[in-house]
Amino acid sequence: MIVEVKLEIPKYDDEVGLQSSWIDGFIVRTDIIENQIQIQANKAGLISLAKQLLCLAQDTTPIGSHYHLDDYNSLEAGSNDPTISKI
Repeated sequence: MIVEVKLEIPKYDDEVGLQSSWIDGFIVRTDIIENQIQIQANKAGLISLAKQLLCLAQDTTPIGSHYHLDDYNSLEAGSNDPTISKI
């Protein structure tokens, strides 16, 4: 079965930089257990993470662009703070 999902991905803007776009009700948490980075999220959180990754993947997004995720802007309290970067 194929499920179609339509997403609006913010375009990279040289003046503003990366734009975050989170779906209402998203839950994302991260942890490090036995040297493994674990990401846990509900449906809205997984779709929201996909949107951030697709924004980084755009041809117009420069190498070195990155998102800092933390419990102040996107993660559940007590999560580890990953940075996702374009190389």
